[in-house]
Amino acid sequence: MAPIAFFPFEFIGIPNVGCAFTSRRGGVSEPPHDSANLSFEVEDEKDAVSENRRLIHDRLGLTGWCECKQIHGDAIHFDPKPAQPEDMPVLEGDGMTTATPGHGLVIKTADCQPVLLAHRSGKFIAGLHVGWRGNKCNFPASGVRRFCETYDLKAQDIFAVRGPSLSPSASQFINFEDDFGTGFQKYYSPETQTADLWRMTRDQLAGAGVPEDQIFGMDLCTMGLDDTFFSYRKSCASPVRGTGRQAGIIWIKSA
Repeated sequence: MAPIAFFPFEFIGIPNVGCAFTSRRGGVSEPPHDSANLSFEVEDEKDAVSENRRLIHDRLGLTGWCECKQIHGDAIHFDPKPAQPEDMPVLEGDGMTTATPGHGLVIKTADCQPVLLAHRSGKFIAGLHVGWRGNKCNFPASGVRRFCETYDLKAQDIFAVRGPSLSPSASQFINFEDDFGTGFQKYYSPETQTADLWRMTRDQLAGAGVPEDQIFGMDLCTMGLDDTFFSYRKSCASPVRGTGRQAGIIWIKSA
């Protein structure tokens, strides 16, 4: 058993907020969930998933585990009650916030964008699960607005980072207009039938008032780097068609 590898991220000037984007490397899950799957919802062995989740929970020094049954919508849970990493998720939604140190907000992905938010003070954080349906309903923007409204914050004091996800060259949509509707054409290339979801998310965050120089992205493509990350689209093109989930995790560090 190897430790689960992850990519750390730190917002400049907010040292008490931690961010980690996990990979598929390390852990104990067997193929096709090999080997650091963090989701109970993909037909992996429960004991293996529990062990993987406990490994990353303890390594990051978390005191609570917060996650949702993600449904590709725009529902947010504010200050959810934390669970243990071995517990199944109960809440349905795609966003969470907290002001409690030690509580990790866990956004599970396998091509979708994990978007992590932090206030300049380091006292408030949020995590958003943004699939293409989340972009369609402008969840990055509505998530920022509701985060700010709940804690009486200003959008110009919010920092955001988008984690590893499907890159523009890999985001193919055969029926883009039917999927998205009007208003998204500038993000789509009819020649390649691909959409720039990364730019879409950046523009939606900026549209909510987050300064552009406070919006960051880890430009790592989950489909192109499927030896490092789980990719749902890559797995659908294989005979096995099963895969795990990595996670973007944000937490306020305990003093």
